[in-house]
Amino acid sequence: MTSAPAQAESFADRLGRVRRKSLLGRHVVEGLVQTSLVLCASFSIFVTTAILAVLAGQTWRFFSTEMTDAQGNVSTVSPVQFIFGLEWNPLLGAEKHFGIWPLICGTLLVTTVAMLVAIPFGLITAIYLSEYAPPRLRAAIKPVLEVLAGVPTVVYGFFALTVVTPALQKIYGGFEAYNAASAGIAVGIMCLPIVTSIAEDAMRAVPNSLREAAHGLGGTKFDVSVRIVFPAAISGVVAASLLAIARAVGETMIVALAAGNLAKLTLNPADQVQTMTAYMVQIFFGDVTNLGVEYYSSYAVAATLFIITLLFTLGGHFIRNRLREEYE
Repeated sequence: MTSAPAQAESFADRLGRVRRKSLLGRHVVEGLVQTSLVLCASFSIFVTTAILAVLAGQTWRFFSTEMTDAQGNVSTVSPVQFIFGLEWNPLLGAEKHFGIWPLICGTLLVTTVAMLVAIPFGLITAIYLSEYAPPRLRAAIKPVLEVLAGVPTVVYGFFALTVVTPALQKIYGGFEAYNAASAGIAVGIMCLPIVTSIAEDAMRAVPNSLREAAHGLGGTKFDVSVRIVFPAAISGVVAASLLAIARAVGETMIVALAAGNLAKLTLNPADQVQTMTAYMVQIFFGDVTNLGVEYYSSYAVAATLFIITLLFTLGGHFIRNRLREEYE
């Protein structure tokens, strides 16, 4: 018969082997997870670097190489002409003009109209959901906003073209069939869930002790919402607004369908405009050869759009760091 100490020793050995196997399996799983995370991060960095390399290389070729346009004429575009030019006409006429400012003007005009819709209505909705709405109503409205954010942008484009534009024309007959206002309104509706969701999360993250202290001092619900909660969540509100601006600047299908394709310097939202993204759509889906100056101009426009979006991102990061408040 096996003695009791031998049985105890055998049990201890088995327990040790089980623990060693468990520890080894844990190390293997943690190693696989860490490796997958590193690969995912490396893949995102690789994609970003590849995009920057393509934009930089093709933009340099656009500025440094003599190219033939659609009419067979040889032309060269200088960076000075591109940056400071006030006329954009690369497709029609014998003389080509590659001044980027009409496209920037159209992009900023549509973005301004969109933010006049998205930011006020989004912040009002966020304050209501955070401070006034009952839990059941909040639980019902949030999925509706998420569905609104998931609507394809081409649907918003057709909505702007078939509903918003006729409505604006009934109000004021000066609106063209394609105009910046209808495109901006549709883009603003698309950005509304972004502003509402992020701002509402920031407001709900404000500690309840601040609300209770304000109520204890005699503040009304409106005073607490506007003077306490909103300033305390201002970093999240700024982040939501800047994210919506970046989303509006990069929007493509809505502006391609509803804003038009006439690039010009104008501040009138009733006029037809062309944004940078709409021009790129026109080039890549048009009849322009992929060896001409018109084709490579789209890369210069894309590089400009990337720089504008990067400036918005860096500015937003700086503002968030300056306005951020931490609570214990």
